[in-house]
Amino acid sequence: MSRAFVFPGQGAQTIGMGKALADTYPEAKAIFDEIDDALDEKLSALIWDGEQAELTLTQNAQPALMATSLAAMRALEAEGVDINAASMVAGHSLGEYSALAAAGALSVADTAKLLRTRGQAMQSAVPVGVGAMAALLGLDFDTAREIAAEAAQGEVCQAANDNDPSQVVVSGHKDAVERAVELAKTKGAKRAVLLPVSAPFHCALMEPAAEVMAEALNTVDISQPAVPLIANVIASDVRDPATIRSLLVEQVTGSVRWRESVQHMAQAGVTELWEIGAGKALSGMIRRIDREIATRAVGTPEDVKAAAEALAN
Repeated sequence: MSRAFVFPGQGAQTIGMGKALADTYPEAKAIFDEIDDALDEKLSALIWDGEQAELTLTQNAQPALMATSLAAMRALEAEGVDINAASMVAGHSLGEYSALAAAGALSVADTAKLLRTRGQAMQSAVPVGVGAMAALLGLDFDTAREIAAEAAQGEVCQAANDNDPSQVVVSGHKDAVERAVELAKTKGAKRAVLLPVSAPFHCALMEPAAEVMAEALNTVDISQPAVPLIANVIASDVRDPATIRSLLVEQVTGSVRWRESVQHMAQAGVTELWEIGAGKALSGMIRRIDREIATRAVGTPEDVKAAAEALAN
């Protein structure tokens, strides 16, 4: 049986995530401590005892979700399950950084700093109220892309996230995205709704953030990951550090090709996907993409022990 470890993106954050892991596993607690030190602030206090609205701010949510994913990974390692139990890794948007850190390509401290920079840069790239994102449900990617192109009318409107066969997210100027929502309703969408996000991620309006990330990524060391990364923007495997660096910059403005990434893993023989960290959003998407793939969420001490026992048998 071949498995891959996948890492969630923004939207999975909840107050208290990772606390039970840190209380149970010193190795998990050490991750939160290391990230607090790297950012020179008590991010862990916000994650465990703060306000949901503050945690949801992009600059906080991104490193916080990575911290929780790596804490779960360290807990797995404490139970004897290391990254080599997977044949590949992938992450949804910011989860790609978690995947790279879990696979040893980025240090924990560098990953935390990069995600704090990424969150701030993405938030400040577009003034609040100028951009928007919307989920189009019940339409395939090609139809959503055609709708986005028709709705643009000289503005930016792009298919940003190809999440699964029935969910595509479009991103761009607010007026254009609102036009896409109305168009989608006339073209057979089951639902088309604006999302409660603070900026239009994964579209051309994020170009200023991509420039910031290009500079930031040039200041850190990237090693070859222990197992291949399935990169968001190419939906294919990569191990070369220079290519990874380039793709992480491209990812800021490029589409998250999650449906194709899961299909690529399935075609490569993966039969089991473990979602490492907060929530179960990716597991739901994966089931809608390929019902033959078994999914397992690993976000609590109980999940960790069950996963380790499953591997031992």
